[in-house]
Amino acid sequence: MELSKLQNGSDIRGIAITAEGKEKNLGVEEVREIAKGILNWLADKGVKRPFKIGIGHDSRLTGPELKQAMAAVFEAAGCTVLDFGLATTPALFMATQFDEFACDAGIMLTASHLPFYFNGIKIFSQSGGAEKSDIAYILTHTAASEEAAGSTKQADLLSRYAADLVEKIQQGSGAEQPLKGLKIVVDAGNGAGGYFAEKVLAVLGADIEGSQFLEPDGNFPNHIPNPDNKEAMASIKQAVLENQADLGVIFDTDVDRSAIVSKDGQMINRNNLIAVLSAIVLQEHPGSTIVTNSPTSDHLKHFIEEKGGKQYRYISGYRNVINKAIELNEEGIDCQLAIETSSHAAFKENYFLDDGAYVIAKVLMLLPKLQKENRELTDLMAELEQPVETLEIRYTITGEDYKKTGQKMIERFRAELPKQEGFSENSENQEGVRFSVTTPYGKGWMLLRLSLHEPLLVMQVENDQADQIQKQLPLFRELLAQEPQIDLTKLDQQLDK
Repeated sequence: MELSKLQNGSDIRGIAITAEGKEKNLGVEEVREIAKGILNWLADKGVKRPFKIGIGHDSRLTGPELKQAMAAVFEAAGCTVLDFGLATTPALFMATQFDEFACDAGIMLTASHLPFYFNGIKIFSQSGGAEKSDIAYILTHTAASEEAAGSTKQADLLSRYAADLVEKIQQGSGAEQPLKGLKIVVDAGNGAGGYFAEKVLAVLGADIEGSQFLEPDGNFPNHIPNPDNKEAMASIKQAVLENQADLGVIFDTDVDRSAIVSKDGQMINRNNLIAVLSAIVLQEHPGSTIVTNSPTSDHLKHFIEEKGGKQYRYISGYRNVINKAIELNEEGIDCQLAIETSSHAAFKENYFLDDGAYVIAKVLMLLPKLQKENRELTDLMAELEQPVETLEIRYTITGEDYKKTGQKMIERFRAELPKQEGFSENSENQEGVRFSVTTPYGKGWMLLRLSLHEPLLVMQVENDQADQIQKQLPLFRELLAQEPQIDLTKLDQQLDK
């Protein structure tokens, strides 16, 4: 198999277990070749040999064997390999920053929230995460390195990373045990985030009774480990309410994303999470710009501007959003936060690393202060207006040239939909096409864009009046039906409701 087909933007992803009709394409042989590509990439970046490389994995079933295969290649090339075992994606980057590890590269075996039969690879150097161009280089430069005597040793990264979080929260809150008297439940979704309960929250004084799915299990038996998933969020909400907790925290598999549930059961993810983190950032850095991806609500833009900030809507993809924030800072525009609706959030003060645990740390630093002021976390997003109805439909596009088909449909919407009363194109958009919606179709917006990596056309609609989205769907169907390669099954099911 051509390794380049495993590229997924700035990550590598593939099928590691043949299951559910999917054929395995990322196994021991493939990761050995990828390991050679990583060695050549480090050399090309001018890193001096012998390299020190740290490797960790999430709870996926294939993590240990793929890790061993990569480590063997590195060791045979003379590298010092640090085997971190179970780890998280943000911790693997910090392995390149912590003095006691000082890795030239940190490699995380993970496929985030994808089903159990997937696995993948995220790669960090001391300067940050690998870019799309770096992954392309790695997958196409797999010539073997010269053999030399290297070594592999076990190392505990998670404990060091957890201790660093504890110290930051103590400093930020001004107390040794700022969470004393608070009950906080964690849902790790059987991923790699279970450590956060014992090694961070309990150390800071929190009561963690009621936390769930902390044990690593690559079968993911309870729910999809994804803070953007309705079932996962319902699960942590139930745990919060049943345990009368003050806060609920949920992570994805490799802990680069997280979300929160307040003690009254409000879900703080997607636009709500962006609002809370923006409120925190704008208190600390007045006037800052917040970079988001495109599918954020019109209400969020208003919320950020009312707080004295600016929103910069950019194209989806966590590296895209982060890189745009870095670019704006280089242009002299203060940007402290880059965040997607999927809950990927990166702070300038934290290396612009998308780190779900650091997101929670920022919230925990603030909790004691809110308590003293007799305020709730949800007060931070109280001024964010919520839409009355929302809808997202992902249309499968058949055929090899799906991007061309999808882009053609986007242009058709751009040309035809404004001819209908109530639809006008919103120019503040850099991905797909976005429309402002007014009478006779209520008040809201609609976005049509291509999925970043999959053969899908994604349609997202919000409205501030009830029963308005259903009235718009026949208009959308008429346009979409002009392209037979777009599967309208989900739309037709919605129309039949």
